[in-house]
Amino acid sequence: MSTVLVVDDAAVDRRLVGGLIGQDPDLSVVFAANGTHALAMMRQSMPALVITDLVMPEMDGLQLVTTIRDHYPFVPVILMTSKGNEEIAVQALQRGAASYVPKSQLSQTLLETIHTVLDASRPRQVQARLLSKITRSDYTFRLENDCTLFPPLITYLQDSVSRFGLFDQTERVRVGIALEEALVNALYHGNLEVGSELLEKDDTAYYALVDERTRLPPYKDRRIEVEARVSLDEAVFVIRDEGRGFDPTSLPDPTSHVNLDKVSGRGLLLMRTFVDELAFNERGNEVTMVKRRRPTESDAIPYNEPL
Repeated sequence: MSTVLVVDDAAVDRRLVGGLIGQDPDLSVVFAANGTHALAMMRQSMPALVITDLVMPEMDGLQLVTTIRDHYPFVPVILMTSKGNEEIAVQALQRGAASYVPKSQLSQTLLETIHTVLDASRPRQVQARLLSKITRSDYTFRLENDCTLFPPLITYLQDSVSRFGLFDQTERVRVGIALEEALVNALYHGNLEVGSELLEKDDTAYYALVDERTRLPPYKDRRIEVEARVSLDEAVFVIRDEGRGFDPTSLPDPTSHVNLDKVSGRGLLLMRTFVDELAFNERGNEVTMVKRRRPTESDAIPYNEPL
C-alpha cells in the first residue's frame, strides 16, 4: 500500500481529496495543513507521493515543491490547481512537480494521475532505497586540461555527498567552491604553470598564456587526477596535477590583511575556510581536502524508504 500525503490549508478540500483517495484499496492517505507541517511529517515517515495545494500560509505549494525536490528528489509531487494560479503552477512544474490536477476535475482525474505518477516513480524509489544503503563510495577521474569539465564533475561529487546526508545546502555550496578553486589551481598553476602574479598585473596576458599552453607540449599532455572518498562520516578529495609543483611552505598566509586583496591568496583562503583539513604533498602538486559530518547539520536529509 502506498501512502499519499495531502497538503491543503482548507479542511473541506482535504476531506474531498481524502475521500477520493480512500476509494482505492491500494492507497492510504495522511494530511498536512501547510508546507511546513508536511515537511515535519516527511521527516518522521516518508510518503510515496505528495499532493499539494498551491496557495497556503507559512509555506506555499511552490516553496514546498522546491524543498521536496532539493531534499527528497525521489518523492513525486502532484499539484492541485485552481483558476487564477496557472502561472504559479507552471513555475512549480518547472521546479520539479510531476503533474497537476485542476480542482474542478479532481473526481474525474485524480486517481488516474496518482497511479500514472506512482508507476513512473517506483523504479527511481527502489534505486533510492538501494543507494541509501551505501556506506562508502570511491571515485577516480583523470581529466585533460579542459575547465569545462569542472562544473559537471563538481556537481557529480556534490550529489554523491548529498546521498550520504553529510552536509546542508550551505556546506554543499562551500565544498563546491573549494573543489573549484583546487581544480583551477591544478590546471592553471600546476599543469600549465601560469602564475597568479601575472593575473594580478595583466589579466589579458594571463589568459593569452593559458590559451597558448593548452596547445603546447609538455603542458597540453598533462592530466589532472581527482580522487574522492565519501563515507557516512566524511568526504576526502585529492586533486593532483602533473606540473613541476612548488614549495608549499613558501605560500603566503592568506588570512593576513596584507594578502587578502591578492588574487594568489583568495583561492587558498576559500579552500582553507570551507574544509576541515587541507594539506599539500611535499612536491606541491597534490592537495588533500577533508570535510567531516557536522551532527547539527540536518537540512541535507537522506532518502528514507516510503511507507
